Amino acid sequence: MPEQPKPFTPAQERVGNVVIRIMSTLNVVAFRLSKGRLGGRFPGGAPVLLLTTIGRKSGERRTAPVLYLADGDRFVVVASKGGFSTHPLWYKNLESNPNVEVEVGSERKKMMAKRASDVEKRVLWPKLVAMYRDFDDYQARTQREIPVVILSPL
Repeated sequence: MPEQPKPFTPAQERVGNVVIRIMSTLNVVAFRLSKGRLGGRFPGGAPVLLLTTIGRKSGERRTAPVLYLADGDRFVVVASKGGFSTHPLWYKNLESNPNVEVEVGSERKKMMAKRASDVEKRVLWPKLVAMYRDFDDYQARTQREIPVVILSPL
Protein backbone atom coordinates (compact mmCIF):
# COMPACT_ATOMS: atom_id res chain seq x y z
CA MET A 1 0.00 0.00 0.00
CA PRO A 2 1.44 3.43 -0.92
CA GLU A 3 2.52 5.72 1.87
CA GLN A 4 0.14 8.54 2.81
CA PRO A 5 1.44 11.90 1.49
CA LYS A 6 2.83 14.07 4.28
CA PRO A 7 1.79 17.71 4.72
CA PHE A 8 4.23 20.29 3.44
CA THR A 9 6.30 22.14 6.03
CA PRO A 10 6.03 25.95 6.22
CA ALA A 11 9.50 26.20 4.61
CA GLN A 12 8.45 23.92 1.75
CA GLU A 13 5.34 26.03 1.19
CA ARG A 14 7.37 29.29 1.14
CA VAL A 15 9.71 27.87 -1.52
CA GLY A 16 6.78 26.28 -3.34
CA ASN A 17 4.93 29.61 -3.51
CA VAL A 18 7.91 31.19 -5.26
CA VAL A 19 8.23 28.26 -7.68
CA ILE A 20 4.49 28.34 -8.42
CA ARG A 21 4.58 32.09 -9.09
CA ILE A 22 7.54 31.77 -11.50
CA MET A 23 6.19 28.72 -13.33
CA SER A 24 2.70 30.24 -13.58
CA THR A 25 4.07 33.45 -15.07
CA LEU A 26 6.11 31.51 -17.64
CA ASN A 27 3.10 29.32 -18.46
CA VAL A 28 0.83 32.34 -19.03
CA VAL A 29 3.36 33.98 -21.35
CA ALA A 30 3.96 30.78 -23.36
CA PHE A 31 0.22 30.04 -23.52
CA ARG A 32 -0.68 33.50 -24.84
CA LEU A 33 2.18 33.73 -27.32
CA SER A 34 1.31 30.33 -28.79
CA LYS A 35 -2.49 30.57 -28.42
CA GLY A 36 -2.42 27.59 -26.08
CA ARG A 37 -0.15 25.30 -28.12
CA LEU A 38 2.56 25.75 -25.44
CA GLY A 39 1.36 25.58 -21.86
CA GLY A 40 -2.07 24.30 -22.86
CA ARG A 41 -1.37 20.83 -21.45
CA PHE A 42 0.17 19.80 -18.17
CA PRO A 43 2.78 17.00 -18.16
CA GLY A 44 0.70 13.85 -18.37
CA GLY A 45 -1.83 15.45 -20.71
CA ALA A 46 -4.34 17.26 -18.48
CA PRO A 47 -5.65 20.39 -20.24
CA VAL A 48 -4.81 23.87 -18.95
CA LEU A 49 -6.85 27.06 -19.19
CA LEU A 50 -5.96 30.58 -18.14
CA LEU A 51 -8.24 31.91 -15.41
CA THR A 52 -8.35 35.67 -14.91
CA THR A 53 -9.80 36.99 -11.68
CA ILE A 54 -9.93 40.44 -10.13
CA GLY A 55 -7.58 40.83 -7.16
CA ARG A 56 -9.64 41.12 -3.99
CA LYS A 57 -7.19 43.64 -2.49
CA SER A 58 -5.60 45.28 -5.55
CA GLY A 59 -8.59 45.32 -7.91
CA GLU A 60 -6.16 44.34 -10.69
CA ARG A 61 -6.60 41.51 -13.17
CA ARG A 62 -4.73 38.36 -12.11
CA THR A 63 -4.22 35.38 -14.41
CA ALA A 64 -3.36 31.85 -13.36
CA PRO A 65 -2.99 28.65 -15.39
CA VAL A 66 -5.20 25.89 -13.98
CA LEU A 67 -6.06 22.35 -15.00
CA TYR A 68 -9.64 21.94 -16.13
CA LEU A 69 -12.26 19.39 -16.96
CA ALA A 70 -14.69 20.29 -19.75
CA ASP A 71 -18.28 19.61 -18.67
CA GLY A 72 -20.62 20.58 -21.50
CA ASP A 73 -20.33 24.37 -21.83
CA ARG A 74 -18.84 24.60 -18.34
CA PHE A 75 -15.31 24.14 -17.06
CA VAL A 76 -14.47 22.54 -13.73
CA VAL A 77 -11.29 23.54 -11.91
CA VAL A 78 -9.74 22.51 -8.61
CA ALA A 79 -8.26 24.93 -6.06
CA SER A 80 -5.65 22.38 -4.99
CA LYS A 81 -2.42 24.40 -4.95
CA GLY A 82 -0.60 21.07 -4.88
CA GLY A 83 -2.03 20.22 -1.48
CA PHE A 84 -0.63 23.30 0.30
CA SER A 85 -2.32 24.34 3.54
CA THR A 86 -3.94 27.45 2.01
CA HIS A 87 -6.18 28.06 -0.97
CA PRO A 88 -4.58 29.53 -4.11
CA LEU A 89 -4.91 33.29 -4.48
CA TRP A 90 -7.08 32.92 -7.60
CA TYR A 91 -9.65 31.07 -5.51
CA LYS A 92 -9.67 33.76 -2.83
CA ASN A 93 -10.14 36.35 -5.59
CA LEU A 94 -13.13 34.62 -7.17
CA GLU A 95 -14.74 34.23 -3.75
CA SER A 96 -14.78 38.05 -3.63
CA ASN A 97 -15.77 38.49 -7.27
CA PRO A 98 -17.09 35.43 -9.15
CA ASN A 99 -16.97 37.17 -12.55
CA VAL A 100 -13.97 35.66 -14.32
CA GLU A 101 -12.46 35.35 -17.77
CA VAL A 102 -11.27 32.04 -19.17
CA GLU A 103 -8.85 31.46 -22.04
CA VAL A 104 -8.79 28.10 -23.81
CA GLY A 105 -6.47 28.14 -26.78
CA SER A 106 -7.09 31.50 -28.47
CA GLU A 107 -10.69 31.77 -27.27
CA ARG A 108 -11.67 34.03 -24.36
CA LYS A 109 -14.94 33.73 -22.48
CA LYS A 110 -16.55 35.66 -19.65
CA MET A 111 -17.82 33.22 -17.05
CA MET A 112 -19.30 33.02 -13.57
CA ALA A 113 -17.54 30.95 -10.92
CA LYS A 114 -19.17 29.08 -8.09
CA ARG A 115 -17.89 26.54 -5.62
CA ALA A 116 -19.35 23.12 -6.27
CA SER A 117 -21.78 21.88 -3.64
CA ASP A 118 -20.85 18.74 -1.72
CA VAL A 119 -23.15 16.73 -4.00
CA GLU A 120 -21.65 18.26 -7.16
CA LYS A 121 -18.14 17.62 -5.86
CA ARG A 122 -18.93 13.95 -5.15
CA VAL A 123 -20.03 13.56 -8.78
CA LEU A 124 -17.15 15.57 -10.29
CA TRP A 125 -14.23 14.40 -8.12
CA PRO A 126 -13.84 10.92 -9.70
CA LYS A 127 -13.81 12.53 -13.17
CA LEU A 128 -11.21 15.05 -12.04
CA VAL A 129 -9.01 12.33 -10.54
CA ALA A 130 -9.36 10.26 -13.73
CA MET A 131 -8.04 13.29 -15.60
CA TYR A 132 -5.26 14.07 -13.08
CA ARG A 133 -4.48 11.37 -10.51
CA ASP A 134 -2.50 13.68 -8.19
CA PHE A 135 -5.65 15.49 -7.03
CA ASP A 136 -6.32 12.60 -4.61
CA ASP A 137 -2.78 12.90 -3.22
CA TYR A 138 -3.18 16.65 -2.83
CA GLN A 139 -6.36 16.18 -0.80
CA ALA A 140 -4.65 13.53 1.35
CA ARG A 141 -1.71 15.89 1.97
CA THR A 142 -3.75 18.78 3.42
CA GLN A 143 -6.33 19.17 6.17
CA ARG A 144 -8.28 21.79 4.22
CA GLU A 145 -11.16 20.71 2.03
CA ILE A 146 -9.94 21.38 -1.52
CA PRO A 147 -12.63 23.33 -3.38
CA VAL A 148 -13.94 22.33 -6.77
CA VAL A 149 -15.10 25.32 -8.82
CA ILE A 150 -17.60 25.30 -11.67
CA LEU A 151 -17.16 27.99 -14.32
CA SER A 152 -20.35 28.66 -16.27
CA PRO A 153 -20.88 30.91 -19.31
CA LEU A 154 -22.58 34.25 -18.71
